[in-house]
Amino acid sequence: MTRTLFIGLDGATYTVLDSLIAGTEADVVMPFLKRVMANGARAPLRSTPVPLTPPAWVSIMTGRTPGHHGVFDFVRAEERNDEVFFTLSDARDVRVETIWSIASRQGRTMVSLNFPITAPPRPVNGSLVPGFVSWRHLRRNVTPPALFDRLKTVPGFNAQELAWDFEKEPQAAVELSPNEAEDWVRYHVAREEQWFRIAEKLLAEDRPDLMAVMFDGTDKIQHQAWRFLDPELIDRDKSDFAKRMIGHCRDYFRHLDSYIERLVTLAGPDTQVFFASDHGFCATTDVVRINTILHDLGYLEWQQKDTSEAGIRREKAWFANLDWHKTVAYCRTPSSNGVNIRIARQPGEPGVSPETYEPFRERLIRQLRELREEGSGRPVFRDVSKREELFSGPAMTDAPDIVLGLWDNGFVMIRDGRPAITQRPVAMGTHHPDGILIAYGPGIERGVRTGLQQVADVAATLLHSLDLPVPADFEGKVAESFLTSDRRRSHPVRIGSPTLPVKDGEVQSGDMGDADKEKILQQLQLLGYME
Repeated sequence: MTRTLFIGLDGATYTVLDSLIAGTEADVVMPFLKRVMANGARAPLRSTPVPLTPPAWVSIMTGRTPGHHGVFDFVRAEERNDEVFFTLSDARDVRVETIWSIASRQGRTMVSLNFPITAPPRPVNGSLVPGFVSWRHLRRNVTPPALFDRLKTVPGFNAQELAWDFEKEPQAAVELSPNEAEDWVRYHVAREEQWFRIAEKLLAEDRPDLMAVMFDGTDKIQHQAWRFLDPELIDRDKSDFAKRMIGHCRDYFRHLDSYIERLVTLAGPDTQVFFASDHGFCATTDVVRINTILHDLGYLEWQQKDTSEAGIRREKAWFANLDWHKTVAYCRTPSSNGVNIRIARQPGEPGVSPETYEPFRERLIRQLRELREEGSGRPVFRDVSKREELFSGPAMTDAPDIVLGLWDNGFVMIRDGRPAITQRPVAMGTHHPDGILIAYGPGIERGVRTGLQQVADVAATLLHSLDLPVPADFEGKVAESFLTSDRRRSHPVRIGSPTLPVKDGEVQSGDMGDADKEKILQQLQLLGYME
């Protein structure tokens, strides 16, 4: 019997969902979700300090914050021989145990579908199909190995549609043409149905104790079509294109609602159902070219223009084209929203000496805080923080040395350009720190709205729903305010043994090749996480 159904909705926000369940019966786009919210409990869910997909979903899967689980961005970097090398983050970067492992070793069966940073997979008591993996390597990254042949029996199964490097998506630009934008939304309706059909099959045939599936079209569509979903922006564009885009977006959410209803119904009336997002969404108009600012402050040098084939490739790369011999401080990716300070471990290496690191960082923080927008005089940054102020834990040194917060929650830009600080002509979607947490089913309060929950609380709450103890070293807490008094009495929260240590030897093979990682980087560029 399925005890717990967990539906992840990447980037879902009450701003959009509330508008889609509002109005008369004829106006409601998501009638089943409306019923869930009316008969369940909900709370805003605070994301990780930088509200970003990899660290936030890993926090949801581990009950730990980035300073402990070690994932801060889509990529990780390593400095070697006076240069910086980037590679995609994967499951081997997660330093702590996941709920998939915790539940498995305590006898619970599980299914996990489409969650990022789960490949290469570790052994589980059930089935795992990772998200954020090349379709060419999907077969070797599912577990158990025989699962892929089962997936192939799903009607309309197409591995390319499940992965991030599917060829039908545009590859080259952040801002899409009208035709590309319409295709983008329509395509995610079909792609979401693939994940739904797989979830439906495994839920019906395996009846796992924990059934978990993540739908990520919510995030991808909101990035490209936010002005056609935000209630405050939706009426500003009266064009035929805008009307079509609104229709496409509502069609996506209408289909998503039907998928959710089918899964909840199939799970049965005795199943507790939880919905969560890794972050919320909002509009962004601020443009802050942080590496241009660092160049103007004298800490960063651009690579000289080079018209050779190699030079052109560098200019088109997904990361800033920097002169690493003359750069002391830089921003690695837009999604990092941070500044990394290079430390010279040996005399003659680029960077600051270890003994001058702290005075240098203090001076740079002061300079960034003193920056003002021309005209308004407002500080450019809402927050300029040291990493230890946001990311306590043994993995803290992998975070940017300085973490930045923009006033509209947007991401910085890292390419060279002028002006360094300006405004976008049209608002785009960006990540808001507050996402959603919704619960529904037996033992859940009806029609209740509670206070802010933390993203790491999701893992503790799911384990409690499975009648398992919460590990003593979890940072997340059970969302007890969601539970009825009878449920709290009959199922009190139990604190159990700490999680088990994670070692590389627990990871199965299935790494992606460089070409496939490059294609995923192209997708990240398309969504604005890379330039």
